[in-house]
Amino acid sequence: MPDFNERLTEYLRRNRQNEGFEQLTPDASTREYFRIVWNGRSAIACVYPEPFVAAEQTYLDVTRLFEASGLPVAEIYDLDEALGVIVQEDLGNTILRDVLEKSSPERRESLINDAVRLIAQIQSATESAHSTGSIAGRLKFDVEKLLWELNFFREHYFETLKQQPLSSDQNAALNEEFLTLCDELESHATVLCHRDFHAANLMIDAAGRLRIIDHQDARIGSPAYDLVSLLLDRITELPPEEWLASKRALLLSDRDGLGLPTIDECYFVLEFDLQSVQRCLKAAGTFSYQSVNRGKTYFVPFIKPMFRVVIRACERLDRYPVLRDILDRELM
Repeated sequence: MPDFNERLTEYLRRNRQNEGFEQLTPDASTREYFRIVWNGRSAIACVYPEPFVAAEQTYLDVTRLFEASGLPVAEIYDLDEALGVIVQEDLGNTILRDVLEKSSPERRESLINDAVRLIAQIQSATESAHSTGSIAGRLKFDVEKLLWELNFFREHYFETLKQQPLSSDQNAALNEEFLTLCDELESHATVLCHRDFHAANLMIDAAGRLRIIDHQDARIGSPAYDLVSLLLDRITELPPEEWLASKRALLLSDRDGLGLPTIDECYFVLEFDLQSVQRCLKAAGTFSYQSVNRGKTYFVPFIKPMFRVVIRACERLDRYPVLRDILDRELM
């Protein structure tokens, strides 16, 4: 395949569009994004590494699912399977993470609460994901997927980033704890999840409305999954327990308001802690991999705060002593 720029130029030429474009900077993506002019208006062109089949393309599939469920995603304008191009609505440049950093405490809380409510709305699309045959409804955070993510963390933090592999005894003991965690989390996988629902994957459009992006990896997971990602991804300080409790309560209340099955608050705390252990280790693995293999060293400062979240969750659960001991040593 020609490179990203060449394929986009060819796509614009074939469609008799202005061939000028502005390259944008993706975060942890293998795709390339460009701002173009499409039929006289600004649009975003996403260029994939390879050609795709539209009926099997996860971004297109989940976009259709989310749109049908009233979720605020970008409208698709056009696509080219052979060139690997999708053209979609331009949502602007305002990323929620950037806004939160500059907002007053009141504004910050309001925006985070709006994001929490979006999680409940995503979960309300679960039945549609199943009934329409969406790819997202056929994928699940099962033991295999959860364990793969934990092993990805172990490999890329200890071996790739630190270049200090764990001992065979540590690995064997950790294997047992990881498998126990994944077994339990699979039993909680009952609702549709965005799967990477953090403040860098939410935008604020010109009308001031939150819009969801980067949703192609949606799948069935625990009701706590996206909330853990939103509240704990890429933090530098651990949030107060009271604050986390208030966001959990908001999600449960909004689920009730949407007619979803009621979840006991104590049960949800347990689920939230279990998911915090798995998701935050997964994030630490991604940060390690991106730092070394793609030169994105700005992820490194977020790794140890992830370990602190995991340790706190393990202590509250009174489980996973081997993992706790290993991470304690990393924080010394």
